[in-house]
Amino acid sequence: METKEEVLQDVVIKFAGDSGDGMQLTGSQFTNNTAMLGIDLATFPDFPAEIRAPQGTLPGVSGYQLRFSSDRIFTPGDDCDVLVAMNAAALKTNLKGLKRNGKIIANVDGFDAKNLRLANYPDGVNPLENGSLEGYEVIKMDVTKMTREALKEFEMGTKEKDRAKNMFVLGFLYWMYNRSLDNTIQFLKEKFGKKEDILNSNIKVLQAGYNFGDTTETFTTRYSVEKAKMPAGTYRSIMGNQALAYGLIAASQKSGLQLFLGSYPITPASDILHELSRHKSFGIKTFQAEDEIAAITSAIGAAYGGSLGVTATSGPGMALKAEAMGLAVMLEIPLLICNIQRGGPSTGLPTKTEQSDLLQAYYGRNGECPMPIVSASTPSDCFSAVYEAVRIAVQHMTPVIFLSDGYIANGAEPWKFPQSEEMPAIEVNFKTELGHHEESFQPYLRDEKLVRPWAIPGSPGLEHRVGGLEKQNITGNVSYDPDNHQMMVKIRQEKVDKIADYIPEQKLDNGPEKGKVLLLGWGSTYGAIKSAVIDLLAEGHEVSHAHLRFVRPFPKNLGDIIKNFEHILIPELNNGQLIKIIRDQYLVDAKGFHKIMGVPFTKHEMVEEIKKML
Repeated sequence: METKEEVLQDVVIKFAGDSGDGMQLTGSQFTNNTAMLGIDLATFPDFPAEIRAPQGTLPGVSGYQLRFSSDRIFTPGDDCDVLVAMNAAALKTNLKGLKRNGKIIANVDGFDAKNLRLANYPDGVNPLENGSLEGYEVIKMDVTKMTREALKEFEMGTKEKDRAKNMFVLGFLYWMYNRSLDNTIQFLKEKFGKKEDILNSNIKVLQAGYNFGDTTETFTTRYSVEKAKMPAGTYRSIMGNQALAYGLIAASQKSGLQLFLGSYPITPASDILHELSRHKSFGIKTFQAEDEIAAITSAIGAAYGGSLGVTATSGPGMALKAEAMGLAVMLEIPLLICNIQRGGPSTGLPTKTEQSDLLQAYYGRNGECPMPIVSASTPSDCFSAVYEAVRIAVQHMTPVIFLSDGYIANGAEPWKFPQSEEMPAIEVNFKTELGHHEESFQPYLRDEKLVRPWAIPGSPGLEHRVGGLEKQNITGNVSYDPDNHQMMVKIRQEKVDKIADYIPEQKLDNGPEKGKVLLLGWGSTYGAIKSAVIDLLAEGHEVSHAHLRFVRPFPKNLGDIIKNFEHILIPELNNGQLIKIIRDQYLVDAKGFHKIMGVPFTKHEMVEEIKKML
């Protein structure tokens, strides 16, 4: 029987299985394969919170959602067209997110009596057999059995053989969506080159999955998605934490400063440490500290010594770093603190996304302790946003907080990477000698930006002390004088406010300059807001979208933009944080739209909320 070809515009696949089933690897391989074809994509990896939840249970389900399209897309999709369910728990957890008439590819071995019991199905109930999946196209595959069959000549234990079953599913999907196996085979060679048995077994199973699609008469249709119409250039698939690491490397190279990362592993920030530690060829030093406080103080020491000091963490780590951040503000040295936000408070939802650390970034330290805040909106945006954050830190001699979150950190999208010469310069001016009129070094003598000089310890004649006690203006001596303290507090605040003169003005991302509703967003809400606004503009509604990269200080013209609209809607993955700051600074009756479920907004939710305002 001949298979027919069908061209699709947009596909959303969700890979779901037990946390040991390799769904993240399967998803990321399909993603890389898609990116190489020039198809636009967006991903949403969904990790279980427990490091090793009991096998087969609902809390142990690991998922990876991938949307790919021949059009430009900005979200990983609201609902799935295809759900790959490796076991009963994966089906139960994800069925609600599957479109009616969607495809379910089910591994029947994951629906035995034990798996059904672990997924809390009543005795004797099997969703694959009882008609409850009517209205869906169910493709049943005994993946485990066919994987073992493919590996019958390999001298490996059953457990080892079963580890390759994700490759069978991947091979079948490559057949279904008309793909080549080459880039995954290359990946396996790089990963398992020294372990021949593991390499050959994975390749064998990958090919077996592809051949299963090819030789089984059940499957009559193959699908393909055409290349997306995107600006010409060289693209690669990139995840947020990867892009952040590359942005730091680029900033280090352009500024001529050695990069030092002092970090303590914490979900979802650990990949920044992993990624940077791979690039020692750029003179990068990475230090895995014994705790969060040692991590930031080592970075402060590096900055004092004339390096680019960086520390990366998540919300709970920010809480521990707060005292040392105050020290960096008092010292007035360049330092970058990256907070990859997750669900809180306390340990909260470690593997789920949230935007709930904005007020912590604004106010979460003792005393008057202002720090600039820069935020990324998408995985690839992490590169240029963190580059800007470094530029501000170095050129304004201040610690800077960079905000990303779990959704951005682990999500992937195509990235047209810049050439080195396209990137703005980061000028560094160390003080190396006394000025004509200086008898002794004045560490708190300021320029027109209110920036103090950066002198490397050990420079002859520039000896100076630093510490957490209040400094006397200009001399930097310890001072308990009340008038001096008030003046220094005001100067430190004014220095941060003045950064607004050196950042771009705010632009509208989409929509008319004046109108009914302005959606004002920050961070990872970007894709859902943009997609919703595109749809509503096409329907003829007066809506516009502005997205903030610079959250403190705000761009100078933000107040003027806000005044041009009747209503302001601020969607956030928190209980209302940016909205408090906007109301305070611009005295505007902004309305909030809040979601705190550990998952991003969908386009549908956003459209409904905007329509209520319209």
